[in-house]
Amino acid sequence: MADSSTPSEQIPVRVFGGPTALFEYGGLRFLTDPTFDAPGDYARPGGPVLAKTAPASGSPADLGRIDVVLLSHDEHPDNLDRSGRALLADVPLTLTTPGGGQRLGGGARGLADWEAVELDRPGGGTVTVTAVPALHGPGKREEVEPVTGQVVGFVLTGEGLPTVYVSGDNASLDLVREIAERFGPVDTALLFAGAPRFPVVFGGGLLVLDSVQAAEAARILGARRVVPVHYDSWAHFTEGGDDLVAAFTAAGLADRLDLGDRG
Repeated sequence: MADSSTPSEQIPVRVFGGPTALFEYGGLRFLTDPTFDAPGDYARPGGPVLAKTAPASGSPADLGRIDVVLLSHDEHPDNLDRSGRALLADVPLTLTTPGGGQRLGGGARGLADWEAVELDRPGGGTVTVTAVPALHGPGKREEVEPVTGQVVGFVLTGEGLPTVYVSGDNASLDLVREIAERFGPVDTALLFAGAPRFPVVFGGGLLVLDSVQAAEAARILGARRVVPVHYDSWAHFTEGGDDLVAAFTAAGLADRLDLGDRG
């Protein structure tokens, strides 16, 4: 069991924009959903064009060593773009969905919900990464996944380490409750937010948490610290940093919100 009393300051998080963040945990360096392409329009087969509005705050060359990529899904360019795919070739392990593991090959490994993998820490011991469920839209899984595909989140634990949750593109608070029942309280939650919507997809329903739901997810998880990602740099994100601050303030959780190092 992870030690939830371990100070959250031991896990600095650098946020690059969109869903991309870098953090160190147990001596290993983790990167979420790598997106470093330039602003512009990005099409995907069978879906709406995605407009990137701002560049990342750094480049792959700025990252240094990456031990593991935590990839919520590989099918959308706002979660894995061309430069992100190129980066995967130099990373020893990418954890993602079962379908993504098959499509990507190489160092990619697909994990089913609640499946865990143990990673060796440089100084001895292990980090356990558990795949946790995520749902990329409103409704039931059998209705959502044929439209938006599989998505996975992750929980990281280790002896003497705090618990870290990476939500991926999840829109379901019911799934957050399931995760909290197994792993809560968590020390640091990297919550994908931004309230993305498209009128032509699920009638404009939420594809990922909005700001009020992100605050509720923080409460459900008992999260001591929330680092939000996936709320800027794309036109289909309908809520930004100010909305997150307002929602967490209204919920009495402003002291838990950490916008991360964006340098």
